[in-house]
Amino acid sequence: MRARLVGDYADVKVLMSHPMTTGRRKDRKTGKLIPAHFITNIDATLNEKPVLTVECNQSISKNPFFGFKVKGAKAGDKVTIGWLDNKGEKDSITGAVS
Repeated sequence: MRARLVGDYADVKVLMSHPMTTGRRKDRKTGKLIPAHFITNIDATLNEKPVLTVECNQSISKNPFFGFKVKGAKAGDKVTIGWLDNKGEKDSITGAVS
């Protein structure tokens, strides 16, 4: 994750490691459908205050790159991005605005 201060806002970018399978693709060896496994929700906080909530579906690519801007950020502020997938698995990353 990278969060850079640009004027009075933070430009935040993160690469999320996730397979993002749709459930419509077949395994080449077995011919069976690969079960759906995709991010359903992304939440972002700035200094533990919510700034963004996103609902997703299986149309997003593998290892999605996500970016947004947060007005009013200052150098050193803590940004946390967390995500939840359709199997209940969670992950998050925290960084500081520089």
